[in-house]
Amino acid sequence: MAHPRHDLDPALMTPVRLSLLAALAEDQELDFATLRDLIEADDSVVSKGIAHLENLGYVKVTKGYAGARPRTWVTSTVKGRRALERHMNALRAIIGAVDTADYTHTHARRPD
Repeated sequence: MAHPRHDLDPALMTPVRLSLLAALAEDQELDFATLRDLIEADDSVVSKGIAHLENLGYVKVTKGYAGARPRTWVTSTVKGRRALERHMNALRAIIGAVDTADYTHTHARRPD
């Protein structure tokens, strides 16, 4: 059986991209400023993260106006939500494997 780390999504290995997709996990549309404030990151970092996820098809970006002000809205795609779910399941499996392992028999311990 392969180690669950092989199911981790490389696109979600950065905290900002993982945070962005997680914020959009409920299929909600959020504007750029809300996302930026929610994940507490700089504009440029958020912009790069959104662009990367958009290139992979994990998010959809819509540009428009709210009154006279330009706005950017972001929503996750089905592909993005599935990728996040697989990634989170892999993390849970990794953590579960560590929690249930009996290290006293498999790892040498230094005498006290």
